[in-house]
Amino acid sequence: MDKTRILVVDDEKHIAELISLYLTKDGYETKEVYDGRKALDEFYAFAPALVILDVMLPGMDGYQICIEIRKKSDVPIIMLTARSDTFDKVLGLEMGADDYIVKPFEPKEMVARVKAVLRRSEKKEEKQDSKTVTFENLKISMSDYTVVYHGESLSFPPKELELLYFLAENKNQVFTREQLLDKIWGYEYVGDSRTVDVHIKRIREKLNKGDESWSIKTVHGVGYKFETR
Repeated sequence: MDKTRILVVDDEKHIAELISLYLTKDGYETKEVYDGRKALDEFYAFAPALVILDVMLPGMDGYQICIEIRKKSDVPIIMLTARSDTFDKVLGLEMGADDYIVKPFEPKEMVARVKAVLRRSEKKEEKQDSKTVTFENLKISMSDYTVVYHGESLSFPPKELELLYFLAENKNQVFTREQLLDKIWGYEYVGDSRTVDVHIKRIREKLNKGDESWSIKTVHGVGYKFETR
């Protein structure tokens, strides 16, 4: 996805052209669509970093398009509406839009809104990326709940993955079973510390291909740690 691409969807051609004009001056690449029925096809073909989407469109309205995009993508969406009703604004945000602009609008404000939404999106992506830890032949991601081991994506139940991620993120630190119960299962979990042992056993069974530069160590009489060397 090109970070400068913006899809502009508005059946009022002069408004779409005005938006594109100001965005192009600011270094963005735009594509204009004037029909709701074509918006989704262009969205997938153009792969924009942001969508400016009018509410009232022929064929398929902006709310419907927003819902369809949100089923498959988190790309930022700014809704355009000719009405300043709170209901319209709230509805757009509830459908998954990131911001809204009421017509008529000041072009410079529109560009500023676009930049602000893109900045928020980039920070969100950075935060998600930071929820990934990587070691030799191992990648654990909490952003999409995946474990890749020796290039193979493994199936991990949520608690196993959370336990592995927590230990790996805090490498070389020793945690008691009670601390791990507290961190992974929560304060109100009423359970046996053997729950941790069972989960550790299952994790080790899945991560058993070779002599890595890391391992999950048992610290006798204490608990466990993710040890690196």
